[in-house]
Amino acid sequence: MPARTSAAPPPLTEPVEDYLKAIYELETRFGAAATSDVASALDVAPASVTGMIRRLATQGFLDHVPYKGVQLTALGRRAALRTIRRHRILETYLTRVLGYPWDRVHDEAERLEHAASDDLIERMAAALGHPTADPHGAPIPTADGLVDESTHRTLADLAVGESARMVRVSDKDPSLLRYLADIALQPGAQITLVARAPFDGPITLRVGSSEPVVGPNLAAQVLVESMTTPSPVSDTPVCTTGALPSSSHPAAALEPARTRSRKSTR
Repeated sequence: MPARTSAAPPPLTEPVEDYLKAIYELETRFGAAATSDVASALDVAPASVTGMIRRLATQGFLDHVPYKGVQLTALGRRAALRTIRRHRILETYLTRVLGYPWDRVHDEAERLEHAASDDLIERMAAALGHPTADPHGAPIPTADGLVDESTHRTLADLAVGESARMVRVSDKDPSLLRYLADIALQPGAQITLVARAPFDGPITLRVGSSEPVVGPNLAAQVLVESMTTPSPVSDTPVCTTGALPSSSHPAAALEPARTRSRKSTR
């Protein structure tokens, strides 16, 4: 269970917020953030990352992990989750209230998350009914720094005949999101893996009355939760490309699986 944190840290510069958010995401996936991975995530030169990491460590936001990279301190974690909360509340507001499709909200939220005040974000959250997950199923940290970091399997991990409910997908690839919407794969969708071709071949799914075929690379990017028996109707409607359900999906407030091995997919 995540520990409750104290009051939010003071405002930070945009680059610092970007670094702390990127390091949090890498630490969640790999246990620590290597300099090369931070540089890749932010599309900056490794030398620039080295300098910023040194500065953030001096300021108490980071700890060095020998031979692995860096990890956030409690102070750094609070700051990162504060920015992540802003981003995910903004994505939810843009989608649910303003009708943005789910494949367009990431870039808008990236621009707005540094300018929006905490008061504005909390008013948005209240207007939305305090959602627990964003349009892509990512958990929204609470205002006091709590976030669910439960682990989850991917669609590629399912056995033939097994049913699951989609939980989450990354918000960073608009073309992937558009394709998933086209085949009705969005948070809350109920899926059965019908067939799997050998030698990393295509995977046949059943989603409602359709049977889309996807590649293993795509399937590895979709997080799911297992179902003991498939239900004919989802308790929560699947969001469309232009709007969210009127209430947040209860199974979607889940942080991506922590893995110690690097994956080529995102």
